[in-house]
Amino acid sequence: MRTRTVLLTGFEPFDKEPVNPSWEAVRALDGQQVGDAIIVARQLPCVFGAAIEAMSALLASVKPDVAIAVGQAGGRTELSIERVAINVDDARIADNAGAQPIDLTIAADGPAAYFATLPIKAIVRDLRAAGVPAMVSQTAGTFVCNHVFYGLMDAIARQGLTGTRGGFIHIPYLPEQAARHPGAPSLALDTLIAGLRVAVQTTLATDTDIREQGGQLH
Repeated sequence: MRTRTVLLTGFEPFDKEPVNPSWEAVRALDGQQVGDAIIVARQLPCVFGAAIEAMSALLASVKPDVAIAVGQAGGRTELSIERVAINVDDARIADNAGAQPIDLTIAADGPAAYFATLPIKAIVRDLRAAGVPAMVSQTAGTFVCNHVFYGLMDAIARQGLTGTRGGFIHIPYLPEQAARHPGAPSLALDTLIAGLRVAVQTTLATDTDIREQGGQLH
């Protein structure tokens, strides 16, 4: 049986945070085996343009069966399995290179949006069953996370990686970050790591997503 490969990416810290939970969680899984797959974890810069270039290069070199980008979403209470990436950058703050694009398209010749090809609802179901708070999210924002999510799906299409499934997961602050933001929710690093393992396991084992309510009114 062929050994499959799962690419997990996390970001460097940004917005004056000392750590980024996405990188702390994915790097703990680097080299681990999940089912018949090996996880390859890599860090991306929190920089418009450069992050997509790094992701595209990783896809070309690793040629993963599954690629999941992970990012910090301070203020969210659950692992947010993103449904859609939109073709726009609209930055509330500057990235780590000082750039703050506003109302710019990510790919001038690209579609308005890409949907994740992960089994997003099955992942949420299995995360909840494992005791990890989770939800389907309808927006990945308009900062570098959405930028990379869109770039990931665009690169999969442009590189002809028809067998590669891709998507994005937002995760909350770590407790030590939340301590600097009174009232902000957080999840322990062990919970985040366990949750990402579940997401990988479910993706590898699920060819067709389940049909289960995951929408929101607002």
